Amino acid sequence: MNRKGRFRRTLSHEFAEFIPEQLREGVLYVSTTYATAVHLCCCGCGQEVVTPLSPTDWTLSFNGETVSLSPSIGNWSLPCRSHYWIEDNRIEWSGEMTQKAIDAGRSKDRQLKAAYFDVRRAPGEEQPPPVNATAASSEILDAPDVVTKVGHDGPFAKLLSWLRSFTSNGRG
Repeated sequence: MNRKGRFRRTLSHEFAEFIPEQLREGVLYVSTTYATAVHLCCCGCGQEVVTPLSPTDWTLSFNGETVSLSPSIGNWSLPCRSHYWIEDNRIEWSGEMTQKAIDAGRSKDRQLKAAYFDVRRAPGEEQPPPVNATAASSEILDAPDVVTKVGHDGPFAKLLSWLRSFTSNGRG
C-alpha cells in the first residue's frame, strides 16, 4: 500500500456511457452500457483500477444516493497492493493478504467463472475440474476483513458460506 498517508476515505460516483480518458481522483466512474466501473486507486498511487461488472466479477449496487462494489478491490497486480471495499461511497480499508492467499483467491475465481459459464457449454464439451479447497483458500476464508463481513446479511455472506462448504474444516 502507498505509505504516503494519502489513503482516501470516500468516493463520489458518476454514471456515464463512456469512461473519460482523464480520471479524477476520488471519483468512481460507472458505465452501465459497458458494464464497467473505473477509478484511480484509493491509496493515492494514481493507478487506474478497472472493475468489470458481471455475475462472475464485481456487482454494483446503487441506492439512489450512494454506490457499493462487491467483492473487495484487491490491487494485487499494482505496486501498492492495496485492498479495500467500496460501500455506500465509503472506503473500508482491509488488511494485506499473503501471496498464497491471493493465488488461492485467483484460482477460486477462475473455477467459479468456469462453473458459471459451464451451463453455457455446448453438449459434449469437456467439463472444468471440480472446485477443490486448499490450505490457502482457507486463509482467505479466515482473513480478518472477510470474517468481519460475514456478519452482514446479503449476497456476500451467502457466497462466503458456500465457499466454506468446500473446506474440510469449514466454519459456517
